[in-house]
Amino acid sequence: MSFLHLDGLTRQWNGQGGVCDISLSLPQSAFLSILGPSGCGKSTLLRLIAGLEQPQSGRIVIDGKDVTALPAAERNLSMVFQSYALFPHLSVAENVIFGLKVRRVARVERERRLAEVLAMTGLAGLERRKPSELSGGQRQRVALARAAVAERPLCLMDEPLSNLDAKLRHSVRRDIRVLARNLNLTVVYVTHDQGEAMSLSDRVILMQDGRIEQIGTPADLYDRPATTFAARFVGEPPMALIDGAVLGLRDSVTIGLRPERISLVPSGRGDFDAVVEDIEFLGGETRLALGHPACDGLAAIVPGPVQHATGQTVGVVIPQENRLLFNSVTGDLEKEPQQNPQARIRQNPAPEDGQQAASSTQPVKEDL
Repeated sequence: MSFLHLDGLTRQWNGQGGVCDISLSLPQSAFLSILGPSGCGKSTLLRLIAGLEQPQSGRIVIDGKDVTALPAAERNLSMVFQSYALFPHLSVAENVIFGLKVRRVARVERERRLAEVLAMTGLAGLERRKPSELSGGQRQRVALARAAVAERPLCLMDEPLSNLDAKLRHSVRRDIRVLARNLNLTVVYVTHDQGEAMSLSDRVILMQDGRIEQIGTPADLYDRPATTFAARFVGEPPMALIDGAVLGLRDSVTIGLRPERISLVPSGRGDFDAVVEDIEFLGGETRLALGHPACDGLAAIVPGPVQHATGQTVGVVIPQENRLLFNSVTGDLEKEPQQNPQARIRQNPAPEDGQQAASSTQPVKEDL
């Protein structure tokens, strides 16, 4: 059964911005990320669910109860914001249980919940410290503990990791996932960081211009983007988009392919030639940016170091079994990759004449 249900939700200003006709259903204990570029409406959608904005039309149902007209305090949810929003004069423990005191929860129950969430968030032993004595990651854990201690079934998070450095983001991201699982929370998580959305979520909503561009599992968005916008937005580097004519297809289609599916061979031996524009060695793999006038975002990811050099012309192989076909006019996906269970492993063609090509062995992902 649906725990959170949105039906035709619209909130705009003078007919612009905000969100328009958003509908979705989310089961209990699911982790949903709302992903998209700045200004796409993701924070507006979160504020509507929270009760901080009122919709012009549509309904919001939480746990079977229509809460569209209810204030935030009566929606039985908790929130974690981008800013920590901690009281600077209160200790960690006092910040965490502040809401319980306001709700007049008994002292014994407050202490029980406090001990549990401090242990869960790695804050045990820091109860007496003030926010100014904590690191950024510890402050965000206090904010998470404050949301957890409320024991509300729905938790809304608005870019909670954007103020942290990369290492802390990874650490606190793991804390969020464990916290949600241990407390059986239903989470709606707003982010512009696709890495967060893909690693944390059961389902992801990709938004553009106030509307849902695609909704599905992280694997759906990565392997089967519904539009060229989704193909360009999800993935680092994003999906390469190739004019169909380059591969002998009709002009009305665009071919999409993930960079790890692309093979490089000596010039003249592939489907077409391209120029190596940039090389990034990342330890276990190397990313090569490739230039071709009929390709957008063409790149290849190969294991280990490569012998190529910038400015070199290479052959590019676009495997038939991994091609997605998009409509060049509408941008919509027309055909998914061919599925061949007998050929789950693809290897690059062998180079000739002793030339070394960037080779890789990549599993072809199954249709989930």
